[in-house]
Amino acid sequence: MRKMLNTLYVTTQGAYLHKEGETVVVRVEKESRLRLPIHTLNSIVCFGNVLCSPFLLGHCAKNDVAVSFMTEYGRFLAQVKGPVSGNVLLRREQYRQADCEKASARLARMFVLGKIANSRSILNRILRDHQDKIAQNDIKKICQLFSRYSQRLLNEENLETVRGIEGRTSRDYFDQFDHLIVAQKEYFTFSGRNRRPPLDPVNCLLSFIYTLLAHDARSALESVGLDPAVGFLHRDRPGRYGLALDLIEEFRPMLADRLALSLINLGQVKKKGFTTTESGAVIMDDETRKTLLVAYQKRKQEEIEHPFLKEKIPLGMAMYAQAQLLNRYLRGDLDEYPPFLWR
Repeated sequence: MRKMLNTLYVTTQGAYLHKEGETVVVRVEKESRLRLPIHTLNSIVCFGNVLCSPFLLGHCAKNDVAVSFMTEYGRFLAQVKGPVSGNVLLRREQYRQADCEKASARLARMFVLGKIANSRSILNRILRDHQDKIAQNDIKKICQLFSRYSQRLLNEENLETVRGIEGRTSRDYFDQFDHLIVAQKEYFTFSGRNRRPPLDPVNCLLSFIYTLLAHDARSALESVGLDPAVGFLHRDRPGRYGLALDLIEEFRPMLADRLALSLINLGQVKKKGFTTTESGAVIMDDETRKTLLVAYQKRKQEEIEHPFLKEKIPLGMAMYAQAQLLNRYLRGDLDEYPPFLWR
């Protein structure tokens, strides 16, 4: 399991990755900058103009190391993987339940319950830590509203209703998000969620981290034999990893939103690290991207107690643990899928 935490992110433009024996070598301007044994890696993520030798790609596929290619600014392009593994009977059950609206609603509501609970935890934590800098009454009202949404979801069997509650929850949560930014307010402001492209630095940070989460979710789901493209809350769409998007709903608040807020509020990212293109898109520079990636990996190393398994694991392993629990639910070993609840 520990291997799931080890992702190699390559952001240096012009880097070339190749195989030497059982190691991955990263070369920049014909100089070797890094050597890593293949068995220590779960995946490699390449941003922008980064090349990989075909022999390395084949070696990674053989050793179940996914190689993903992104644009320099974090948009997913493609992934190279070896043969699909997993129990075909498990995937057939996944497809059957995804085709049943009632079964989909039962799972979807658990993903949304986890998202609501963890969003409320983020809001409560900011109330505790920065109550003198924020609109306390507004945030308290949203926390109360989230509790009512959760109660309504517990027995909801209509998928569209579940999706509607998820949409309202996201809108209400992001309506308060600007209050959670308590430093560098002259530049880091948030007036609403936007993407493709992000139009402000906060959305730029969020979109990039959500891309990292989706990559980790795909890897976790495939490692336990599930198809990351067939979701329950997020319905089928060509080119979309619906189940991966389902899984990250529980993790957005504490692994993405909290990280973006920490980077801003602690001054780890600055105004100078972002530029606006002629089209209005906001992009981060290479140094800011590296700062974010280091912080993301460090956050994944934090040890937590899994609320259902009652075991201490690194936070980065929680998504893998949830994929295993989803596997067990679909096999019939669990009566319900237990969402990850962060405390």
